[in-house]
Amino acid sequence: MDFNLKKLTSDAGVFFTRAVQFTEEKLGSAEKTELDTHLENLIARADCTKNWTEKIFRQTEVLLQPNPIDHTGARIEEFFYEKLDKKIPSRTTNGELLGQYMLDAAKDFGPGTPYGSTLITVGEYQIRLGGAEREFLQTSAINFLTPLRNFLEGDWRTISKERRLLENRRLDLDICKARVKKAKQAEAKAAAEPDFQETRPRNYVLSASASAAEQELRVAQTEFDRQAEVTRLLLEGISSTHVNHLRCLHEFVEAQATYYAQCHQYMQELQKELSSANSNTYPNSFASNANPSTSATCPSPVSSATLPGVSPPCLASTSTPGIAREPSGQLKIQDVQQPSTGHRKAKVLYDYDAHDTSELSLLADELITVYTVPGMDPDWLVGERGNQKGKVPVTYLELLS
Repeated sequence: MDFNLKKLTSDAGVFFTRAVQFTEEKLGSAEKTELDTHLENLIARADCTKNWTEKIFRQTEVLLQPNPIDHTGARIEEFFYEKLDKKIPSRTTNGELLGQYMLDAAKDFGPGTPYGSTLITVGEYQIRLGGAEREFLQTSAINFLTPLRNFLEGDWRTISKERRLLENRRLDLDICKARVKKAKQAEAKAAAEPDFQETRPRNYVLSASASAAEQELRVAQTEFDRQAEVTRLLLEGISSTHVNHLRCLHEFVEAQATYYAQCHQYMQELQKELSSANSNTYPNSFASNANPSTSATCPSPVSSATLPGVSPPCLASTSTPGIAREPSGQLKIQDVQQPSTGHRKAKVLYDYDAHDTSELSLLADELITVYTVPGMDPDWLVGERGNQKGKVPVTYLELLS
């Protein structure tokens, strides 16, 4: 190991001198060279870009990998695969794992049973959803996270290095300015003294010292200007970084839109399959005259008027004895008359689409008049809105008075 004591001593002296200058500037006892306004604005813009890019990058990682333990393990795995120069294998998503569990459970419960067959259907769609999620994660990591990481770990480190070098050049410049100022003050003081024979050599030394300090100042000024130009060029490149990140942001949003569209399509297909399977397994007997029975019916879960965080309840559709019926077995709801007493106002909580002509469609937040008739199923009321009349489910209403 080549140990250069002279260079080490010199570097230590430079470091100490800079530290003294920096401390005096903070205390206000030394002058400080200010950067030009354009360069200051570029530095402020770069710091803002770095801070927000780092926050967006970290939060996007949390969004794509919400479990901190899984996230840490994933980063460690990525690190080792990068060092080994190998491709990172695809990870099984939670949706795919859930779907596989459902398929395995269906084998034990019996694929021919209603529960087993439904587990198979839902499990297959969970696997599809998990596959869509995995593709979204991979696309987002490549098109969005990687460019942000490259900026933080590459471009920003270069900018930070050159900014530190610029700060050192500025400190050196201010140190030289202070030396020149002191040398000139000493020379002027000596020149004001009586011109005795013995003071001439000292004046000559002071003049030479001032000339040397001015030469060092010129060199320091040149190095500072050169470093300021290098730093300025790097900082102006932040505009190109913004353009690149803008393109990556568009690609990230496109990947999100594709992913959510796939999920929506899969869930619609799953709902249709489950509805079809339920209608075959549990046929609706509302309109049947013989052996009336109850069948569970749920409205569409997608509704713009549904209250946030609240899902519409399932209904129990039953036959309604004691009310006039048409030959088909359905209620002749128009023959039902509103009683003189016992009617009240009700607020609709959820949207409801009528299943036949005996029912009344509802819109969330509207007010209707409701009442009951003898022999009517307690889960239903007769509702009126203007000239419209029909059965309405009690669970969709808030009775007011």
